[in-house]
Amino acid sequence: MAAPRESVVHGSKAAPKDLPSIDKLLRRPAVAALVDEQGHTLVAGEARALLDGLRLRALAQALSLDELTPDALDAQLEQRVSYRLQGRMRAVLNLTGTVIHTNLGRALLADAALQQLLALMSGPNNLEYDLESGGRGDRDSLVEGLLCDLTGAEAATVVNNNAAAVLLAIAALGGGREVIVSRGELVEIGGAFRMPDVMASAGATLVEVGTTNRTHARDYAGAITPQTAMLMKVHTSNYQVQGFTAAVSEAELAPIAHAAGLPLVTDLGSGALVDLSQWGLPREPMPQEMLAAGCDVVTFSGDKLLGGPQAGLIVGKREYIARIRKFPMKRALRMSKLPLAALEATLRLYLRPERLTQDLPTLRLLTRPLAEIEAQAEALAPLLAAALAPHYTVRVSAMLGQIGSGSLPIERLPSAGLAIAPVAAKGQGRALERLSAALRALPLPVIGRIAEDQLWLDLRCLDDAAQFSLQLPLLQEALA
Repeated sequence: MAAPRESVVHGSKAAPKDLPSIDKLLRRPAVAALVDEQGHTLVAGEARALLDGLRLRALAQALSLDELTPDALDAQLEQRVSYRLQGRMRAVLNLTGTVIHTNLGRALLADAALQQLLALMSGPNNLEYDLESGGRGDRDSLVEGLLCDLTGAEAATVVNNNAAAVLLAIAALGGGREVIVSRGELVEIGGAFRMPDVMASAGATLVEVGTTNRTHARDYAGAITPQTAMLMKVHTSNYQVQGFTAAVSEAELAPIAHAAGLPLVTDLGSGALVDLSQWGLPREPMPQEMLAAGCDVVTFSGDKLLGGPQAGLIVGKREYIARIRKFPMKRALRMSKLPLAALEATLRLYLRPERLTQDLPTLRLLTRPLAEIEAQAEALAPLLAAALAPHYTVRVSAMLGQIGSGSLPIERLPSAGLAIAPVAAKGQGRALERLSAALRALPLPVIGRIAEDQLWLDLRCLDDAAQFSLQLPLLQEALA
């Protein structure tokens, strides 16, 4: 005989006594199946949290009996479990116009790096094992040869990011003594990471020379004392001072440092390994150039213009790299096996420089032909316009993007995309925020930027237009 159906007056308020017990909820057929699939611990925990939340709403007389039907409770619990199992880190579509976007994961890994991760992370590997001798190995040796070949350095070591590389180099070579830096190079990067603070954290005493806009060779030479440990240059990649300026190049500064028996250390930040100007992009200084100019140690990032995983690369003279490698802080800052495997695979791509624009995603996106981006915008515009009608207009527009992550901040990349504007003049800001939120809520979130009373979707980084267009029905539904 079928169980009698519960009688519910739609819209009537629920009281705490109307809620089922946890045991009764867990015995529901649909919930029992969920327990079999996901395990008792997770489902019971979410069931308890669900009922606690409903009880509070019932006490506030804000809960409808409609929400307590068996089917409604089953659906709510399944949704909670699904949400808990969903990763917080998700893939997104970067349509901001900034190619190497700090907040969106910076450089994209090449397919070779992804394949290397799959091949090496599912089982044991020789992270610190020498296959030739059968003894303990050094994880730095996995990439040191490649870095030396590509930069001309005598030796190399790696840590988990460039901030760590700078901190470690200063601590190992200048800790307890003075480090001379131009006042115009005391930069701050993301997260309030300031060079003076790095000096203090590394135990070094900062000696500022020159002025904000002009520093001369005599300023460095005049500041050297018996307490000086090193001279340092910092590439101001995330801003630019123009006008009445003067700076001392590494080639000019190296003889001053070496005459005093001191090392010259240069922080390049973004660290391009190839001349970007060959593809019509603005030129960035390269580690191999700095070493050829006389620098003893050069630090740079792995996940910016190099196009690899997060890493801090330190290359230079053997004696200084040895001191850095032996410094106790090195172990705390060392790279784990995942980024190290991806870095090795990325560096190998540079052995075939003619293929870089095909094999390295960052460089491929930076050099993507404008005509190709414009054609993509023309194809997507009517599809997006249909999804957003009648509340928004869509037009194809020329755009100017950025390389990103502090690289070449005043340079712009000619691009194209879709400019979206609300039809109603009133409440434009709210309408744009609503659209932006709806795009972010898609299964594959779409990240654009709001400027000049429009939402801009720059298509330079949209590899596969279907990833965007197939979500338009969901966007239309969300905005209905």
